Order: sequence, then C-alpha cells, then structure tokens
Amino acid sequence: MSGGGCSVVWFRRDLRVEDNPALAAAVRAGGVVCVFIWAPDEEGPYYPGRVSRWWLKHSLAHLDSSLKSLGASLITKRSTDSVSSLLEVVVSTGATQLFFNHLYDPISLVRDHRAKEVLTAQGIAVRSFNADLLYEPWDVIDVHGRPFTTFDAFWGRCLSMPYDPDAPLLPPKRIISGDASRSPSDTLVFEDESEKGSNALLARAWSPGWSNADKALTTFINGPLLDYSNNRRKADGATTSLLSPHLHFGEVSVRKAFHLARMKQVVWANEGNKAGEESVNLFLKSIGLREYSRYISFNHPYSHERPLLGHLKFFPWVLDQNYFKAWRQGRTGYPLVDAGMRELWATGWLHDRIRVVVSSFFVKVLQLPWRWGMKYFWDTLLDADLESDALGWQYISGTLPDGREFDRIDNPQFEGYKFDPNGEYVRKWLPELARLPTEWIHHPWNAPESVLQAAGIELGSNYPLPIVGIDAAKTRLQEALSEMWQHEAASRAAVENGTEEGLGDSSESVPIAFSQDIQMEENNEPARNNPPGTRKYEDQMVPSITTSLVRAEEEETSLELQNLTEETRAEVPTDLIVNQEPRRDILNQGFFQTIHNNALPQSNAAIGLQHAVEDSTAESSSSTRRERDGGVVPVWSPSSSSYSEQFGSEDNGIGTSSYLQRHPQSHQIMNWRRLSQTG
Repeated sequence: MSGGGCSVVWFRRDLRVEDNPALAAAVRAGGVVCVFIWAPDEEGPYYPGRVSRWWLKHSLAHLDSSLKSLGASLITKRSTDSVSSLLEVVVSTGATQLFFNHLYDPISLVRDHRAKEVLTAQGIAVRSFNADLLYEPWDVIDVHGRPFTTFDAFWGRCLSMPYDPDAPLLPPKRIISGDASRSPSDTLVFEDESEKGSNALLARAWSPGWSNADKALTTFINGPLLDYSNNRRKADGATTSLLSPHLHFGEVSVRKAFHLARMKQVVWANEGNKAGEESVNLFLKSIGLREYSRYISFNHPYSHERPLLGHLKFFPWVLDQNYFKAWRQGRTGYPLVDAGMRELWATGWLHDRIRVVVSSFFVKVLQLPWRWGMKYFWDTLLDADLESDALGWQYISGTLPDGREFDRIDNPQFEGYKFDPNGEYVRKWLPELARLPTEWIHHPWNAPESVLQAAGIELGSNYPLPIVGIDAAKTRLQEALSEMWQHEAASRAAVENGTEEGLGDSSESVPIAFSQDIQMEENNEPARNNPPGTRKYEDQMVPSITTSLVRAEEEETSLELQNLTEETRAEVPTDLIVNQEPRRDILNQGFFQTIHNNALPQSNAAIGLQHAVEDSTAESSSSTRRERDGGVVPVWSPSSSSYSEQFGSEDNGIGTSSYLQRHPQSHQIMNWRRLSQTG
C-alpha cells in the first residue's frame, strides 16, 4: 500500500480498464486512487432514467471487481457538487495529481474546467485525456481553420487525417493502490424498490461491464458485421452491433472498435469481398456519427436546447398533451409507430430504423416539440446519450444544415412494409393485431370489416383509429411552415431596421413549458453547471461558456421548447437514425442507430461519403505527432460570421433540401455569440 503523493483517477463515462489513458497515466506515475462521483443533480433535466441507472449500477460493480483484481478498488461518492467531492478525495488521500478523460457535453465542459481551476489552485497537477473519440473536436477543421458544418465534410476529413487514431492501450498488469483509508465509499443507490421488478428483466438481454462490452464487440466484428449491409434494415432482429449502451458508459473503446473493423476491412478487401467492405464502411460511418455528435455539441454547446438553424425557433409547435400521451403509450393508430413505442417502454431499446420512424412521426405528423421527444427518449433508453440524441432529433427536425427536409413526411404505412415487410415486428409488440393478415397489418383502418372481425379487431375500441391523418398532417405542416417563414421574415426585417438584436434574442414570446405529463411512472430530478481556458494536446478544450451563460440559455428559450429545465426526466436517445433519401442517406442510415441504438453500425463507404477519402492508415509523420502532443491548442471561440456563411453556401448534397433552397437566407446557424457571456 502506497502512502501520499499518489494520483487520483476520476472515472465518469469511461468505465473500463482497457484503453483508458487517464488510468494508464496514473499507473505510470505510482500509487493510484480510483473514484466515481455520483452527482445526478448536476445534470439538470438530464437526470438519468431508470434503465440507464440500472446499467450504471452494474457497470460500476464490474469495474470495481476488475480494479480489485489488479490491486486497487473504486471509491464511490454521492454528491451534489462533484468538484468539491473530488477535492475532498484528493486532500484526504494526500494525492498530488488528478487524471481524468474528456467529456464533451456542455455540463461536463464547464464542470471539468472548474475542476481544473479549483484543484490547480490547491497545488494539484491536473491532466486530462481523449478516451472517447478518434480525434478531438478541435483537431478536425477545414482549410480555413473552422469547424465543419456538415457530417459529410467532417467524416471525410476524419478519414483523411494525416495520422491514424491512437492505437488502443492494453489494460495495466497491476495497480499500486494509494492510501484510500481516509476516504471511505458512500453506498450508491441507483434504483428504488418499485423499479427492481422491471429492472430484473433487463439482465436477461444485456450484460453491462467493460469485459462484456469487449466480448460484444468481438462477437459483432467476427459475426454479424459481415452481413450488416444486407441485414441492417430488418427491424425485428439483432441486426446491429448493440454496442451503444456500452459506448455511452465508456465500457468499450471507440478506437478499438475502429481498428478492429479496419483490420477486417483489409482482410475482406484482399479477398475481394465487396459486401464485407461495404458493411465495414457502414459500421465505421456509425462511429463517425457518434463522433460528429460530440463535435456538434462541443462547437455548438446549446444544440441539445436550441435548433442550429435559426428559423426553426419560429416554428409553431403543437403543445398537445393528448398527442404526446398517445405517442408514448403506443396508441397512435399507426402500427409500426405503436409497436416501436411499446418496445421502447418494455425493453429500453429500439432499432435505429424504428427510432427514426417514431421520432419523425412525433415531429412531422404530430408536430410536437422535438425536445419533448428527446427527453422521453432520455428517460427510457438504455443507451440514452445527450450528444447523440440531440444530433439525431435535430437531424429529424430539419434543424441541421444537412438534416432532413422539414416539409417531408414519411408515411408509417409505407415505412412498415419497408422495415417490417412480413409484419412480425408489429405482431410481436401489438398482440391485438396478431391475427391481421400481412396485407393489412400496417394500415388496419383500410381493412374490410369482415377481415377486422375475423382478426378480433374493433377499431376505436381495442385498437385506435389514426389520431391524425397523413394528408391532414401534410396540409397542417405546410401551414405551419408558412407561418414560421412569416415570423422569421418579420424578425429579420426587425433586425435590419435596428429594432431587434437578432434571431432568437427578443422575438420569442412565452417559452414553451415542458410537458408536465412526461413524468410517467418514475421519478427524476434537476441540476446545474460551470466555466473555460488554454491547453496542450492531452487537455480538454472548452468553449467560451460559463455558468451564467448556461443559465442564460435555460432562461432564454428557443422556440424549440426550450425549457425543460424544470422537468424531471431528461432527454436524449442516442439513436435516431435518419432516413432514407438519396444523399440524406448519409445521416439517415445510421444516424440514430449509430449514435445510439446500434451504436456503431453504418459507415460511410456504402452509404457513401461523397469524398474520395484517403485511407486513414496513411503515414503518421513524427513531426505531425510531435506538434499534436506538445503544441498548445487555442481556446475555442466561434467566428462571428463564418458559420452563417458556411451554412448558407456549403452544398454537400445532403443539405440540398428544396425547402431550404426556397429560403436560403434562413439556412444559417444560430449565432451563439449573441448570447450574453461573462467570460
């Protein structure tokens, strides 16, 4: 047992001992004290949902067991202020160094910066590392040194970087434990008695923990990956990697997944196996979408609260609690949507294709505020992930420059025959429709009365009629878009006349209060945030946001239903795959899935990133590596004009939406610099 002078490793969403840079650095430095701080109140409306907390409970137990086998153990603390608890652990153990791995959501960015400030002021050396991404967000920039504004361009750059992502690190052979005797663990409670029954069912399908994640990755790479390009559309089977919950909690290394997939790609390319190559490209693209979610969150810290394209703040959302409840309960009258929502409630999981179907229906047909849907996903998904879910819902809502056209509505009936052609998925989750012939399974309202009677179905009684007709929804959507453009034009005119500061500043009326009905049968809680600086390669970049800025954002409101602040459960699904349109396919095919639900399946080659991408195995020159490792990275700061210009002029094929072409002046990102800041 080592005495003072040890290092503290602060675990968060990096719950593994393999390829964990912070842990590896601490082991090299000497004695190690490992700590996990449970401070869910800091997460604001994003208090973890029931299934997410179940996963975390088991993942931490698994990590503690692994650390003990190496000579250390995991200290757990319950806190309302992570930084204060961290300082207490450092002081009580006599540690002189703190190591942790980067996170990129806005709450973590300000918290991590505050941790560095507070501990450094106490004479503690603090170092942070990249353990979550292939490349840090500030390393992936265009020729002008600016962030990319479309996924296509971003992922093309990632795949053509002059150096490969770092190779994954092996787990330590043993850990010399620091003296943690004066810092006892708190008992963490992640579930109450009412939740245990439902949670017990989760263990039948999922095995949290880093070594289980490693097995899941290996199983996928050596099995389903080969046929992924052919099977990915099947909604009623395990046709994706199922890695996204493991990825969210950092149980599996993205770098390891990337390198293993690339090795398979080389083998299949040599064998002339085109289907295998395409499958790897699709899988890598799903990794790319997850990367992009962090990239967007870092460069646009309010993307989980506000639309990135300014005009969407003027969209007249329908604040209908009955619609919202019918969607949640799987009682919309559209079988594929209802089956998906019932599966989500029962299992905490949805195939990425179904995520897109239910989220698109939510936004386009029901026209409910996208943040309501995002928050419900956050509360119910095993792989709930703020960055991925925000990206997915923004894509579906048409609020990204390369997102889906807002005026496009996908008919759930046709989506049903595309993703569930035999109706098996619907029959599994909607037993009341089990006897309906496949011909009518996705549109029972058209079935002859005799067919319905034979199947035991009475529409409006044991299965609902559609709550909104698709044709009526299309008409209503066009009217809403016209109203949005009128308000946007009026706001722009006001800006030009000098009577308003800018889009999103003073034109908003009363903020949309978050639905009180979201609370379902579980509970939740609220939270807060903090500030930014300059650093070296292993240091976390921090956008210029501060505690007050984060709060300002909560108060301001984006017409997108900004305020869920008081709401109990938070948002983010992590999945939402996006859809299937010629080029939109890029985001479509793996958006949510990639990001969440299948965590990694879809990549770029097959779906086709349009760039001729150079092999990322290109040489990594020593000079480039030295520059990265030792160079100082400038503090992030958005250009006051570059984003609008880029969004307005960049044509990557995905963003060639007719609806945006009709209104090019609005195809621009919100100007975050207009927000009040104190630092």
